Amino acid sequence: MVQPGTGHNSVREWITGRNPVFETLSVHRRQCFRLMLATGIDEKGVIAEILTFARGMKIPVERVNRQKIDSLGGNPQGIALETSPYPYVDLRAILKAAEKKGEPPFILILDTLQDPQNLGTLLRSAEAFGVHGVIIPAHSAAGVTPAVVHASSGACEHLLIAATNLAQAISELKQANIWVIGLDAGLDAVDIADVWLDGSLALVVGSEAEGMRPLVRRSCDTIARLPMTGHIESLNAAVSGSIALYLASRKR
Repeated sequence: MVQPGTGHNSVREWITGRNPVFETLSVHRRQCFRLMLATGIDEKGVIAEILTFARGMKIPVERVNRQKIDSLGGNPQGIALETSPYPYVDLRAILKAAEKKGEPPFILILDTLQDPQNLGTLLRSAEAFGVHGVIIPAHSAAGVTPAVVHASSGACEHLLIAATNLAQAISELKQANIWVIGLDAGLDAVDIADVWLDGSLALVVGSEAEGMRPLVRRSCDTIARLPMTGHIESLNAAVSGSIALYLASRKR
């Protein structure tokens, strides 16, 4: 399976930040090679827990100058973990996860989001609201890079994420009797309060600038909108998608 995003050819990458590093180690889905810790950092709380994980997993720990970690970018908080890339799954694994829990599938589909912060926010919301898995395009979209891991505060490490052709994936979901709802504005969009959200459901969120691509939009069973009464015409993809996930989780 092709991995999306700018870093799909890299063999190793650096996860930074206390929560992202902790969640990566706790889930233990990636291969971890070494942990860098800034000298002088207070080894209490979550740092102590991270070091306990590292000892148990026999991960080498290097105490280094804080500038070396800061050079990795973002807000590393004095800690960095060298890992293998994010482990994508296929669509069947997501459906099996729902079946194993005895729950109707609840899936988030993200159509060509480009901003790592938006992707990270939506992945964090998906994990918080009980989504069984996320589907993203194999090409032309942000993948689960270290920046996305950081933006999701490590929540993506708990999620099953498939990178594939969205139109084909939607077709497979429909064959599995999963209702596909696109989140968008437009004359054909109905108030999300009037949309069936109770059972097997896939929610599609479009890109920041263009929304859903035409083929993906036509593939949806229903187009839903969030009713708004303020002066701002629309919310960004991360906010609107998170609200829709919350509403669906409440119905479920």
